[in-house]
This record gives sequence, structure tokens and C-alpha cells, in this order.
Amino acid sequence: MGAKERREREKEQRRRQIQEAAKYLFIKKGFTSSTIEDIANRAELSPGAIYSYFKSKEELLASLILLPLGYLFKRSQEVYEDDSLRVDEKMVAFLEVMYDTFKYDQLMLRNIFHLQIEDTLETLSPDLLQEIQYVIRKLISMWASVYQAGVDEGRFVAAPPIVQADIMWSTFSGLVMWEEAKRKLNPAKDYLKPTLDWAFQVMLNGIRKR
Repeated sequence: MGAKERREREKEQRRRQIQEAAKYLFIKKGFTSSTIEDIANRAELSPGAIYSYFKSKEELLASLILLPLGYLFKRSQEVYEDDSLRVDEKMVAFLEVMYDTFKYDQLMLRNIFHLQIEDTLETLSPDLLQEIQYVIRKLISMWASVYQAGVDEGRFVAAPPIVQADIMWSTFSGLVMWEEAKRKLNPAKDYLKPTLDWAFQVMLNGIRKR
């Protein structure tokens, strides 16, 4: 391994070290209560070292958010490219992927949806913001394409495919945030999966062509 490759590997390891420290503190103390100094202490680095990788705490949070978002995209792409599934089966499979992503990283997924309605996105670097937007656009595009295929096959009623994909995304994000609110009242209960199941059943009943 050359010196350049070694430096790149060490740089990536340091980046992950910072992300792991931040995630631990965001879970333990909450995003608002955690400071760059806290993260630096946890990662055994100086605050200046943190800022050499991330220009703000919000950007660090956004980098963590890309992990479950990438997982959601990868799993959705596998469903999208599976030619053995009918379009309605793919819709159900997308539901399973959504819930698996929630279980994969609940905290960061919730933060994805919070970012959508807050001003945090405005503080991100253009490159990071573009990366987040790109993944979400590709994800929505896949869902819309499957819906359009269902329309073309005569299985689904004709409607703008992007609107249907937006409905899927907003249903998922809305239910995750609603269940978070209920979880604060009763942490022992998790109704997300049955609620998602029912929501998608209602949706499928509405879009199937009779």
C-alpha cells in the first residue's frame, strides 16, 4: 500500500471515528444538547480536527443520515430490479424495505424526516446537500417507475406516478414521526409495522384497477 492510499484510509477511519462518537452522543444526550466539544472529547480529538471533516454539527448529522438513506435506496433498488415480482408485489416489498430501514437505524431515519421540515438543510455544504437530494430523487423515481409500470399493465389506475411516489414517502415519514410521538408516551409499544401494513393495504386497494 502506497503512502497516498494509507493516508486516504486513515482519513476515512478518522471520519468514521467522529461519526460513531457523534451518533453515541446524539442518542444519549440528544442532538441539541450535544456540542462539537462533546463529540471531540468522545472521539479523543480536538474540536479543530472535527471541523476539518465537518463544518458544523448539522453537517455531521447529515452525514450520519446518509447511512440509512443509502440502505433504503440499495434495498429498494434490489426490489425494483427483481423481475420475478409483479408490480403489486413490488409495492408490498417496498413496504417491507421501509420497515427494515426503520429497524436498521431508527434514530437517523427519524432525523431524515425532521430535516425535511426544519432549516437544518440550509446549513449543509452544497456537496452533501446534493448527495442527499440525489439519493431521495432516485428513490422516488424508482417507486414512481413501478407505479407507472402497473398503469401500463392495466393493474393500477392512471395517475401521475410521481404523486403516488410522494404519497408513499409522506406516508412512511409521517407514520414514523407519529409513532415517535406515541413512543414517548409509551416506550414499550411499537405500532409502526401494523400501521404501515394497513396504510399500504388501503393504498393498494385504492390504486388497483377494477
